[in-house]
Amino acid sequence: MPTTDTRPGGAVDVRGLRKTYGGRDVVDGLDLQATAGTVTAVLGPNGAGKTTTVECCEGLRSPDGGTVRVLGLDPVTDAAALRPRVGVMLQDGGLPTGVRAMEMLRHVARMYAAPRDVDGLAERLGLPAFGRTTVRRLSGGQRQRLALAAAVVGRPEVVFLDEPSAGMDPQSRHAVWDLVRELRADGVAVVLTTHLMDEAEDLADVVHVVDHGRVIASGNVPDLLSDGTAGRSPRLRFGARPGLPVAVLATHLDDAAPDGGWTVTEDEPGEYVVTGPVHPTTLTALTTWLARHDVLATRITVGRRTLEDVFLDLTGRHLR
Repeated sequence: MPTTDTRPGGAVDVRGLRKTYGGRDVVDGLDLQATAGTVTAVLGPNGAGKTTTVECCEGLRSPDGGTVRVLGLDPVTDAAALRPRVGVMLQDGGLPTGVRAMEMLRHVARMYAAPRDVDGLAERLGLPAFGRTTVRRLSGGQRQRLALAAAVVGRPEVVFLDEPSAGMDPQSRHAVWDLVRELRADGVAVVLTTHLMDEAEDLADVVHVVDHGRVIASGNVPDLLSDGTAGRSPRLRFGARPGLPVAVLATHLDDAAPDGGWTVTEDEPGEYVVTGPVHPTTLTALTTWLARHDVLATRITVGRRTLEDVFLDLTGRHLR
């Protein structure tokens, strides 16, 4: 008889996870935790190992090393005990294509002892509008909403959401975000994988960035955005001709404006980022330098550091 983990918030615990395909370590000693009543975002480039990690947590794959525990149980050997307590939303839906949308949701709800109110859940996610349409004829966003409803209708203690708002219009997207926040408030451990950095930044309590099969950074969103400084480091962006001497420009800004400590990078050809304690004098110093060197800036914008900035800084900007 399996025993459950009674530690407060001990929802998902991954330690030293390894998974190998064709002699290559896709997941290489990865550690990751998620707790009850929180949204944990797992981010990473394609091929980083995040999907394999989550599939091991869902019991869809068996680890080659390390341990995975969900609610204190092994997702593979204790699958029958976990199934009523865990919700899973796959990006491709994993839905039967020949059944009508609402019929499928009602069928799934009947598998649980105390499901959510099906009609109320369906109304929140706008399912009645296509409830009599077969799954194969639904749009990508409609399938995602149906898959999300199926994942949460059984009142899970842990729910894994893979790209939950992919392909959705803004109205649907915000309805999904509101439901995720409600799950968190109800004490559910939500594990979210997404390529939408604003989604992770808006929803996540904890973020794990995965690359090359390992977690390379973890923390709450404000800490990750702070870049080691108090608060969130502002960034000044501008477009200009490629190949400007960024080191010379950074020195000019240090000399011309208070506080100093600026860095200037050319993120892409002709796309520049100034990071540091941006003041009005920074803008004056920048435009003065550009005019002196006969450089026409196509635009100048000021904004805070974002989770996408952090992600690109950590994982690189090259395609894989």
